[in-house]
Amino acid sequence: MNFRRREFLHGAVAAGVFAVSQQAGAQAYPGRPVHILVGLAAGGPTDVAARIIAEWLSQKFGQQFIVENRTGMGGNLANQALINSAPDGGTLLFSGPTSTISASLYKKLPFNFVRDTVPVAAVMRFPNLMVVPTSLPVTNVAEFIAYAKAHPGELSLASSGAGASPHLTGELFKFMAKVDLVHVPYRGSAAAYPDLMTGKVHVLFDNLGGPILELVRGGKLRALGVTTAQRWPLLPDVPAIAETVPGFQVDIWYGMYAPRATPAPIVTALNAAVNAGLADAHVKARIAEGGGLPMPMTPAEFGQFTLDDIEKWRKVVEFAGVSAD
Repeated sequence: MNFRRREFLHGAVAAGVFAVSQQAGAQAYPGRPVHILVGLAAGGPTDVAARIIAEWLSQKFGQQFIVENRTGMGGNLANQALINSAPDGGTLLFSGPTSTISASLYKKLPFNFVRDTVPVAAVMRFPNLMVVPTSLPVTNVAEFIAYAKAHPGELSLASSGAGASPHLTGELFKFMAKVDLVHVPYRGSAAAYPDLMTGKVHVLFDNLGGPILELVRGGKLRALGVTTAQRWPLLPDVPAIAETVPGFQVDIWYGMYAPRATPAPIVTALNAAVNAGLADAHVKARIAEGGGLPMPMTPAEFGQFTLDDIEKWRKVVEFAGVSAD
């Protein structure tokens, strides 16, 4: 395990040996259109964020960066397509917790995400938001926990699907708050909202980048807390769940990966370009529109972040007893 961690964290540097023979090509990077694979559907928060970065990179490099949606297997079809592509920077992956959750959720993947990819750049982060129907007689996290304990097994936890981050965020809450909630999976969060608003299900932890804010602001759902360790700057009046459940934290994030053995100069150039975009006022404003904040990191920092996220979700997957195989 230590060997794998060392390989992953320093993959971009280790690739320098390969890069010696590729130096001229790397200096001219990209030289042709670059495909950014997204394992989730077009129009969703991941896809929207990927297109913001693709537009910036297209301007920065003077070459097209094209978002390509490869849906299926919880994002793993896109992961595998990246890993099978040439390590020349021509194909990249834009992903998030779907990849780090899959590392433990799927037991028989034909690849190892840590071993077979190189971390390029972190992009943004945002919380999940804990919401309940306005008919539920609770107004904060403490009241919800008390109500759930007074009605064990009677409250239902809606999610966008088994093993997705809204589901596992709810499972982490169940574990840390010591409450009994019945999981009800839907085919996407959008399908859960009608039942949530009418009180057929009782709580949902959903990505801030989706329609959840509009429903809260329109008085159709009640927000109880954000899943980040502190209050989210864009929602200062909504408490952090950690204020009631110490240590509770889930950050939803997006970042970019390349195939293993991608030359270090290409990784460095991409990282610098993405971080420059995250400092650009226009890009920052577009990220904020989706409820997010920039998350600039070096490739090594992003590699460590990825490893930590894999380990966190592994514990939650084991607690929840879920598997996609």
